[in-house]
Amino acid sequence: MGFRSFVFAASSALALVAGGAWAKDSVTIGLQLEPPHLDPTSAAAQTIDSVVYSNIFEGLTRFMGDGSVVPGLAESWEISGDGTVYTFKLREGVTFHDGSAMDAEDVKFSLDRARAEDSTNAQKALFEGITAVDTLDPQTVQITLDAPNGSLLFNLAWGDAVIVAPESIGDIKTSPIGTGAYTFQEWVQGDRITLARNPDYWGEQPALASATFKFISDPTAAFAAMMAEDIDAFDNFPAPENLPQFDADPRFQVLVGSTEGETILSTNNKQAPFDDIRVRQALAHAIDRQAIIDGAMFGYGTPIGTHFAPHNPAYKDLTGMSAYDPDQAKALLAEAGFPDGFETTLHLPPPSYARRGGEIIAAQLAEVGIKAEIINVEWAQWLESVFRGKSFGLTIVSHTEPMDIGIYSRPEYYFQYDSEPFQALMAKLNITTDPDARTAILQEAQEMISADYVNGYLFQLAKLGVAKTGLQGLWENAPTAAIDLSALSWVE
Repeated sequence: MGFRSFVFAASSALALVAGGAWAKDSVTIGLQLEPPHLDPTSAAAQTIDSVVYSNIFEGLTRFMGDGSVVPGLAESWEISGDGTVYTFKLREGVTFHDGSAMDAEDVKFSLDRARAEDSTNAQKALFEGITAVDTLDPQTVQITLDAPNGSLLFNLAWGDAVIVAPESIGDIKTSPIGTGAYTFQEWVQGDRITLARNPDYWGEQPALASATFKFISDPTAAFAAMMAEDIDAFDNFPAPENLPQFDADPRFQVLVGSTEGETILSTNNKQAPFDDIRVRQALAHAIDRQAIIDGAMFGYGTPIGTHFAPHNPAYKDLTGMSAYDPDQAKALLAEAGFPDGFETTLHLPPPSYARRGGEIIAAQLAEVGIKAEIINVEWAQWLESVFRGKSFGLTIVSHTEPMDIGIYSRPEYYFQYDSEPFQALMAKLNITTDPDARTAILQEAQEMISADYVNGYLFQLAKLGVAKTGLQGLWENAPTAAIDLSALSWVE
């Protein structure tokens, strides 16, 4: 192997099996982005969940590869007749990786920490309806809500809702201790993270003894590492133009699926001139979505006209509301007082969809007079300056959290959309349990943010994975950002 970082993987890659043959029991997975840290409960970076979700940390419920929500650390639950009290029965014999027992007190600590006034949880809104978390006994937790919430079990499956222990919280960002099927072993900054199988895991033992996440930010380097077989798989492969070459090579398999990633031209709604809906509408009509999909993603991606996944049954196609029409864009800019356009910034994080797509969008905006200065930023810089600091005009990012249209009800969220009607609509959704009624509300919500042109809605990010032919169990679709190591195994 060409990298010394693979010494660990190579040394543990082969295990003796029956008949004297040797079978691989480790995996090396490529990731384009390195996590800023490893605490999924205090940052918005999806790369954290890619490494730790279900592998190191678990929640009361969890997502499966098909998008379903199943029991996690809670083996069962009961819901009161009025829908405001959930009583969870925890699994017996679950321990954290340091050997301490996981019980109801840890659940209470985790949920109280997530919803606390000073919480840094990026999805704090998930817990807003919780009025109390009570421990009835070591194996029983009761969650009381201020109103029925048909999304609670779904919300508790997010990576932001995993269960952590109070005694290990001080080092959670660099030495995470959870209850999952794998334990944290090593993090070589800028290079790799290594996990090892947890021999004391409460559930079924995974097939693989170890896993290494290798960080390769450059698409060309990712292609080279995969072709050289230095890595076994690359989740969300960053160079879609290379997929036909892998598809024609019997050594590899190409997995094309869907993600929850609404890729958008995020717009700072409180920064002039984007506080004018006519300017935001002009942005939308200046964008040729298909040209971006073809040019940046080589045809992989589904155009969207609102912040909602096309594979969701409640999706409504609203792309017509922001059809490509540069003449209309120019007219709207003139009406808003910018007949000659204006200047702004376009912050681009590292993913290929952002860097490649940003170049195309900047050229499209220039055609209608909007001069967007491209500022390439690393992921940590994006989180600090754009997401937390709100110091930007435009940016491109894929929102990979599941069913996250509710972020538009949070005025403090980084694109700063403040609409009381939308907030009231989300409050109504939270207390609605009838499936048909929820679908109607979700479709109204899609229409509202589309009509307000909150952001430039580009495309639903495709999940483009490449793996060696013998590796099975990789998720084809991505209902959440996760690489579930417990599902992986090697076959001849």
